[in-house]
Amino acid sequence: MSVDLIQQRLELATPESAQRQEQMLKEIFQEIALAALSQARFFEQAAFHGGTSLRILYKLRRFSEDLDFLLKEPNTDFSWDKYAAALMTEFALFGVDLEIQDRSKVPSAIKTIFLKHGSVGKLLTLHYPMHPKKKLLVKLEIDSNPPAGSTFEIQHLNFPTPFSVLVQAQDCQMANKLHALLCRAYTKGRDWFDFLWYLDRHIKPNLKLLQNALIQQGPWADQDLQIDLDWLLSAFDEKIQNCDWEVAKRDIDRFLGKLEQRGLESWGKEFFLSQLTRLQDLFAVDPLIKS
Repeated sequence: MSVDLIQQRLELATPESAQRQEQMLKEIFQEIALAALSQARFFEQAAFHGGTSLRILYKLRRFSEDLDFLLKEPNTDFSWDKYAAALMTEFALFGVDLEIQDRSKVPSAIKTIFLKHGSVGKLLTLHYPMHPKKKLLVKLEIDSNPPAGSTFEIQHLNFPTPFSVLVQAQDCQMANKLHALLCRAYTKGRDWFDFLWYLDRHIKPNLKLLQNALIQQGPWADQDLQIDLDWLLSAFDEKIQNCDWEVAKRDIDRFLGKLEQRGLESWGKEFFLSQLTRLQDLFAVDPLIKS
């Protein structure tokens, strides 16, 4: 393998702007990182989830910056140390001199490392010139203490070579997204974009996992919480009523292509309140949590 494989992948993508070119380069780096982790048997203990997993595996039509993972079983002693060498070795096969900044020693359940490369402008022939020393940055985060209740499935990828990843099941990812929407202290339009994506695909959230997550972290932490459809609809009605939709649109805009950007014209309180009917329809057969 060599840098030519990255060059070919980028040329096939034909980016329409400098911003999209940089996003595509990051996407290529993300997939190489996933291949390295697979080779290092990372997915025996962890699973891929989040926006980037939806884009790479399920064709979500927005850019996502980070690679997010969660452990199958809690282990707050998790460290990225044993995987850093595998990541550097894999990128070296493509002529990429990788710099790794490990933040996993910071006392937090979320363990973070950054992958950096500082000479992409010299390494590749680009449609839109970049400064020779501009750094590409990819962040990897893993939840070392995830709430109980997730299920998983295996998915397969073909770039840079065929490999497999373990991914959190989509009903569980939907539960994660609802937790983020209800508990995040700031407005993130990407969350609402993904919420619509799940509704379009009729993915019913795993309410037991959502309940566990709400009790573990957020405004309802440590409460004797029992959620059902009525609770969920009421909580989202309040969230939608109080959301700053202009902030939400500004957040998501740069992550979208031109066609998806047009859809933001409809975003607002009335539009998202109307989407609660679609959420309700997912539970038409059984609105209660199954233990």
